[in-house]
Amino acid sequence: MPELSKRVAILVSANLLPGHPDLREDVFELEEEMGKLIPAFAANGMELVTIDWRKAPDQAKLYDAMLPLFVWDYFENNEEEFLSAMARIEQNTKLFNTFKVLQWNANKAYLDDMEARGAATIPTVTLSHAHEMEVLRAMEELRTDKVVIKPDVGGGAWRQVLYEKGQPFPSKDDLPPDGAMVQPFLSRVTEEGEYSFLYFGGAFSHALQKTPKSGDYRVQSIYGGHEHPYTPTSEERDRARSILDVLDFTPLYARVDLLRGDDGRLLLIELELIEPYLYLPFADGEGGNNKGAQKLAKAVLKKLSD
Repeated sequence: MPELSKRVAILVSANLLPGHPDLREDVFELEEEMGKLIPAFAANGMELVTIDWRKAPDQAKLYDAMLPLFVWDYFENNEEEFLSAMARIEQNTKLFNTFKVLQWNANKAYLDDMEARGAATIPTVTLSHAHEMEVLRAMEELRTDKVVIKPDVGGGAWRQVLYEKGQPFPSKDDLPPDGAMVQPFLSRVTEEGEYSFLYFGGAFSHALQKTPKSGDYRVQSIYGGHEHPYTPTSEERDRARSILDVLDFTPLYARVDLLRGDDGRLLLIELELIEPYLYLPFADGEGGNNKGAQKLAKAVLKKLSD
């Protein structure tokens, strides 16, 4: 085991830390991931710890790098506070992904940018608020009677609703609190789910398929979704790679989430560059020998050495 000459912090939301009165149901995902990352980083000479992201700016100078991989509450009306904290961190240590990338990726208006750059995205209409008349106009523009309404700053299906024309409009408490985006509902999500492709240092690591429980369309485990091993075809690998290729930067870590459209093409639904769950169990190897964890550790070490 090499000497641990570098210190790296994984930033987390407080509700993932022991002793929190409202501990998240999916805290096991943090435990599972850190069980692979800690030994993988140690094998590459780096000590890895978890820190509450709100406390991280005051500790930034003590670490060689910080990664906001588990800040799973930043979008719950905490975006401004989160980005302010990340800006302070970057003044005192390396932040991956960089503040500029985090700021760009925090608002889902980045999908408009991705489409303009040539990425194949799900058609999206952005709204200042998810008022009924605005949503109905968006549905006309999208030429569909069934849509998913999402917050423009969100994650994990938070304040996200499925709406079909002619049904009672969702309540204000269920809808996005501020800016929103409207996308056509793609029926194949209920049949084959969503695909995730993981990249570290710009290199492909692993992929998986996520399917919703019967009667739902949300693929997250907290809503009963399931994950499955998936070996993408070369064409699917190329499609996912083409998403990253339109960027003018190489993110340290990235998760490309894709849904299959009615024409059979895989379309970008999310490009996760802030706090994506990395699904390391779907990479080969256990513990510190997990290939995904090793690839991330080596990508971080390379960044620290540049």
